[in-house]
Amino acid sequence: MSNTSGEGGGSRGYQKLKSHQTLGEVLETAMSFEQSAQEFYTQLLDRISKPLRALVQELADEEREHYALFQQLKNNPDVTRQIGEQIRTPPNDHRFSDYIHLPDLGEHPDDQTVLQYALGREHAAMEQYTALAEETPDGPLKDTFTFLAQQELEHKKELEKRYYEIVHSGGV
Repeated sequence: MSNTSGEGGGSRGYQKLKSHQTLGEVLETAMSFEQSAQEFYTQLLDRISKPLRALVQELADEEREHYALFQQLKNNPDVTRQIGEQIRTPPNDHRFSDYIHLPDLGEHPDDQTVLQYALGREHAAMEQYTALAEETPDGPLKDTFTFLAQQELEHKKELEKRYYEIVHSGGV
């Protein structure tokens, strides 16, 4: 007697697990993302043009605050009760996770390269936090994802404005 139905069931079970993750896993990934963003922006400060430094410092500070917010949430009793709950993995989760790994932009990256990477990173964060807010049950974690989605949207708008100024002023 063959066990083909067991193999198919195992495959479906794996796909179902892959399409869902616990809120604890989500929180860990988000913390890694925010920490790597803060490190990325901080490491850039001494290697970029002066006109971008204030913006990049502001982004580094914001990402540090986002990480601290997640740290506080981990200790919140309402969040600890939800940590084991599973939610649907957002469709762009792989893109968000990819940004945890920092690129090598060289010793003196130009403003356009820095802004393009930062725009992609902020866009991925905005999409991810928006999707997580939609999937997460009501509570402090959902509120945080909603708040962060808005914050990342604001970062993206500011970066787009700066990118437009640089590209159209001939600064590249």
